[in-house]
Amino acid sequence: MKYPQFLLLSISLPAPPPETVFIGGLPVGALEAVKAAYGAVVQILDPPKDGFNLTMKLNLLKIPRDEDLRQALLVRIASVREVVLGAPLRLILKHLASRTVAPDVDALVALVHRPRESFFLVPQAEKVTVVFPMRFKDSIDTALATSFLQEIVEARRAAGLNNAPPCSWSPSPPLELKGAPSEALMANAGFVTFFHLDDLQCSEGFMHTRMRRRVESLIQALDRAKPEAEKSKKTLQGKSFKRLSLKESRNNSKS
Repeated sequence: MKYPQFLLLSISLPAPPPETVFIGGLPVGALEAVKAAYGAVVQILDPPKDGFNLTMKLNLLKIPRDEDLRQALLVRIASVREVVLGAPLRLILKHLASRTVAPDVDALVALVHRPRESFFLVPQAEKVTVVFPMRFKDSIDTALATSFLQEIVEARRAAGLNNAPPCSWSPSPPLELKGAPSEALMANAGFVTFFHLDDLQCSEGFMHTRMRRRVESLIQALDRAKPEAEKSKKTLQGKSFKRLSLKESRNNSKS
């Protein structure tokens, strides 16, 4: 190798759907995000290698010698795809902190997160609305996901949860997606909407808690439905084992 202190790193992004805006093959703000994340360690090559959206030249001599700093930088480099795809979101959140709207973004921003699939941001000075079209290939997954997502609506109606992080689920596109291409609104498990991005992580944690409770209730129902005789089975060697209930498995995990 002629210059062993340099390492080229190229990444390819998911194929963007028509509603997602890429500039020079990258999301809005991606170049600035890469420069801010890696500083002098990384040089962006223009144009990138054929078949890739971004090529970076890493200067290994500029990687910190301190073990903790070096490890942190290497983790950030390994997360370059996240840095690039999340650039528009970071830009919008930065302006939300100052209660302004970024001048170079649209009223409805589509972010790609899987090949030819996107979710949407509606940036405003006071809040940012995030809408996820929920898509599943398997019919069973679709039915389970719909049941779980409806927990959000049911939980908001419960007494004492009026202060829960604002989020909602609907089977049809919310008004915030008015003007979005029809093909982008094809979701077989409805739409999940989060308001006020500061509460997004809390909303996700709240939703996950409700989903875990639903799973536990389904397991308990299955345990009650199975005859006791079926819970003890014989193996070919004559040994037996018993299917543990949810309560028993928890006790075993704690012991």
